[in-house]
Amino acid sequence: MKFTKLTGVAVGALVLAAAGQAQARDQLKIVGSSTVFPYTQAVSEEFSTKSGKPAPVVESTGTGGGFKVFCQGIGEEHPDLTGASRAIKDSEVELCASNGVTDISEALIGYDGLSIAHSRSAPDMDLTEEQIFKALAAELPDGNGGFVANPNMKWSDIDSSLPDTEITVFGPPPTSGTRDAFVELVMHDGCSDLPGMAELEEADEDKWEEVCSRMRQDGPFVEAGENDNLIVQRLESDPNAVGIFGYSFLYENNDKLKPVNVNGIEPNFDTIADGSYPVARPLFFYVKNAHRGVIPGMKEFIEEYMSETALGPDGYLAERGLTPLGDDKRKEVQDAVLNAKKLGS
Repeated sequence: MKFTKLTGVAVGALVLAAAGQAQARDQLKIVGSSTVFPYTQAVSEEFSTKSGKPAPVVESTGTGGGFKVFCQGIGEEHPDLTGASRAIKDSEVELCASNGVTDISEALIGYDGLSIAHSRSAPDMDLTEEQIFKALAAELPDGNGGFVANPNMKWSDIDSSLPDTEITVFGPPPTSGTRDAFVELVMHDGCSDLPGMAELEEADEDKWEEVCSRMRQDGPFVEAGENDNLIVQRLESDPNAVGIFGYSFLYENNDKLKPVNVNGIEPNFDTIADGSYPVARPLFFYVKNAHRGVIPGMKEFIEEYMSETALGPDGYLAERGLTPLGDDKRKEVQDAVLNAKKLGS
């Protein structure tokens, strides 16, 4: 049903009807980013313990998949919140609006480093963004103004100082916000460092975007789905492999894994917070405001997520790897979300 084709009165009536249906559900439904998932899960457990209410149902769908489901409509069959490892896109705002989801609040919860990690039994490794691009890009410049399929099958093919082992990188699928962030923060930067690529971006931005964004599909890069724990298991079983996921998973598994430094910088709370680690990104969740006051426990859950106990520098989310916001920014976000500030207002 296209709410945009209805009058304001009709829209209001339908929203109320959908909201009334939602009363049949006594658990929050939350979808979204695999990176945000462990933080939301931690808040869910805390909320349930403190309130005695059922813990929300939290599903790891990936950022893009989460928005797709979140934006399908209002009512008990649709999620109440979605986590995201990037900001919502204009196209997703439009999808939401086309289905009557027009009142959304955005919560920036903190920052996450996008980690490249491998087994603790593997030799230490330090990669530049250019080397990472040369390992994972579908095509590389041929030196004559054209491009060839990526020929690098071993790390030593890229640089003789790197291990003489096959390139095996487990990473997120295209629906993941982690994949979006990796492409933007690592692949694009590494691509731009190659001879002639800055000139190509100036002359033909679409071609530059295609070449610099496309991941190889001939074996060295393995899409491992939205389950980051599965990547951890694979890295444990193969010391020559590396994986890409949010810093929280490296932090939680530091007895099994260690980071690959990027441009000589190790990911940790300090380097992510001060911006010196080159692969850091903001994390969000989004609230469907039409469900507030209708789904039991939603108000209390949002209050728990926005609490200092959760988001503060000494909060339990920081203990799980989240890099907290500064005091002023955190207060701004808390006020906006608790007061249901509409996205874009």
